Amino acid sequence: MISLPSCETLLLEAAGGVLRITLNRPDSRNAMSLQMVGELRAVFAAVRDQRRLRAVLISGSGGHFCAGGDIKDMAAARAHGSSAHRTLNRAFGTLLEEAQRLPQVLICVLQGAVLGGGFGLACVSDIAISDAQAQFGLPETSLGLLPAQIAPFVVQRIGLTQARRLALTSVRFDGREAERLGLVHFVEHGAPALEERLQQQLAQVLRCAPGANAATKALLLASVEQPLGPLLDQAAEDFANAVTAEEGIEGTLAFVQKRKPAWAG
Repeated sequence: MISLPSCETLLLEAAGGVLRITLNRPDSRNAMSLQMVGELRAVFAAVRDQRRLRAVLISGSGGHFCAGGDIKDMAAARAHGSSAHRTLNRAFGTLLEEAQRLPQVLICVLQGAVLGGGFGLACVSDIAISDAQAQFGLPETSLGLLPAQIAPFVVQRIGLTQARRLALTSVRFDGREAERLGLVHFVEHGAPALEERLQQQLAQVLRCAPGANAATKALLLASVEQPLGPLLDQAAEDFANAVTAEEGIEGTLAFVQKRKPAWAG
């Protein structure tokens, strides 16, 4: 059994190696409150070392993914000066860092509003599945604000040129445009089609060894941050370790014996 923290803003369901996290503040279109940020971080910390957990799925209740930051939190922080705003804003950046570096495959299913902080979460997913009618955007500049913690992840996801256009115009766009930009991988029409695509992707993920996936994800992320030579040296070391580890032995033996490896059921 996986031990999960108690949450008020999230619905959690773990089964079959998959943790489903549902953002559950439907009255505010699942706006990202400081409490929700804290609860998500607590969940990520609880599952980080759970190798039996192969994928983490994030979706939203009430037909929306996430409409961005909670304006009520911002108003409350105003009474405590700029340091409170700084703390509030940086907490979300830390959440995005932790989400991006989860060892598990992170999948986002996107419907309705995918704005601001919701846009940021989509940018750190490994697999993003969107409804065609979802509405994406970076509304911060239209509110006199900055997409401060989101901007680096948007640039990593879709490139500087497109990130500048989206952030500096606060334009809204749908799932098809999100696919064209490289923000999402799949676009579907309606909840049944989204679920079908999700199950297809989960089946693919569950074919892969969890330890190998975690190491590969770390390698891919490091490839945009580290010099090539040292990165390849470390990758060679990681490969050698994988070949002689339990997963590597089981995977190669299963191939020779023409059977599924243990982790694939």
